Amino acid sequence: MSSSVYLAWCSEPVPADLPGPWLELRPLADGLVLVESDEGLSRVYHEIKWAVADGAALLVVPVNERPKLKGLPAGTTTWLRDRVPRTVTPEQPD
Repeated sequence: MSSSVYLAWCSEPVPADLPGPWLELRPLADGLVLVESDEGLSRVYHEIKWAVADGAALLVVPVNERPKLKGLPAGTTTWLRDRVPRTVTPEQPD
């Protein structure tokens, strides 16, 4: 199974050393992390949910293509480039 990348936002900080079913948890800002995992979306979501305080807001989404980004920690663009395929544009009809 190949790994997937997820973007997780939580209303409270997510510790960079949080144990879970991931290969890497990469903090971007308070409460915003990239997650590389061999597990699916539901498993990643629930592991983070169980680790943060009850009542904390949480959003986890798969990153299926390279996002446009600016002003994030050094190395983030390269980290994503190494793990996420670039956008594939469908062919335009004639």
